[in-house]
Amino acid sequence: MIRFALAGLAANKVRSGLTMLGVLIGVASVILLLAVGNGSSAAVKNSITALGTNALTVSSGAGGGARTATTVKKLTVDDARALANQTAAPDVKSVAPVVTTSATAVYGNISYTPGQVIGTYPAYFETANEKIATGDYFSNDDVLNSRKVAVIGSTTAKQVFDTEDPIGKKISLGGTPFTVVGVLTTKGATGFNDPDDVVIAPLPTVQNAFTGFSSVNQIMVQATSADTTTAAQSEITQILMGTHQLTDPSKLDFRVSNQTSLLTARESTSKTFTVLLGAVAAISLLVGGIGITNIMLVTVTERTREIGIRKALGAPKAVILGQFLTESTLLSVLGAGLGVAVGIIGSHFSVVGIKPVVIPSSVFGAFGIAVAIGLFFGSYPANRAASLRPIDALRHE
Repeated sequence: MIRFALAGLAANKVRSGLTMLGVLIGVASVILLLAVGNGSSAAVKNSITALGTNALTVSSGAGGGARTATTVKKLTVDDARALANQTAAPDVKSVAPVVTTSATAVYGNISYTPGQVIGTYPAYFETANEKIATGDYFSNDDVLNSRKVAVIGSTTAKQVFDTEDPIGKKISLGGTPFTVVGVLTTKGATGFNDPDDVVIAPLPTVQNAFTGFSSVNQIMVQATSADTTTAAQSEITQILMGTHQLTDPSKLDFRVSNQTSLLTARESTSKTFTVLLGAVAAISLLVGGIGITNIMLVTVTERTREIGIRKALGAPKAVILGQFLTESTLLSVLGAGLGVAVGIIGSHFSVVGIKPVVIPSSVFGAFGIAVAIGLFFGSYPANRAASLRPIDALRHE
């Protein structure tokens, strides 16, 4: 039966090849798109985990369970100073207010716009797990004196200085000259955002040149240890309720996020993203199944007289049914096998900045579903062929 099926497929190589191509695309799409979703999730998880389990982020916006704050007061440097009070917050190790903006960096005849310009305190580097590759961090003295110094990411260094050593060089950032004092260790891209494409400078300098002194975007806080994170979060909430003159915990105008909550939220989003990608890819498998039906119907029509002769010579219905089911299944198996190979090979390349991570279950699942689709969509043409009366089949032109 398999020999007859292979002979039937070989008789129409182009048609069989195009049908297998449809299945191949479907299987490869499922494997590769799910791998992209899984890779995105892994990159986000690594990025958040790299911040450390004792890092906390304070941001503006309605917080608390009810999220019913009527007026939202922006975070300020004064809020950060209050959080740095060791008496009021004994479980807080360090505090770093952060402002973000964008500006074009100019060096010689090179003009480049980094992904982000950050103004902050030296404590930011430890809290955000930013390591120095060459040079050094700027200091608290640089902050107090509003010095025009900057630490840049490896991507920014490559784009602006190419192979030159950036340390000690001056760049014009939005028209303001900054001296590069350090280059950060490469973290690696995590999807669409490149954490290495950044310029970090003292907070007062960035505020004076770009953002103004009214408010900050967020406050990075580091607890004394992972075990004191919950206590530090509670202390932050109590202090900011006081500085923002709030009495109702259900009407907070700020949010305090730890890495666990951020990770849970981002993992949930990533899972939804992966499911959507899988659903889109599954449509390709369905289209491949419809293609198998069409091809097998054409095959049955072309071989009607052959079917009539075989039935007239005594071939039972089960043999005819089995032959055409075997052909459709072989189309699926061969197409799915090639699709698995293409999907796995394709996962070795970055897709939109994301390194795909193959999910083993997606490989077996896509292959199994493709074979099942071949059986399902091939059953109608096969049953139609097996049900032909010999006399009608022999009369067919």
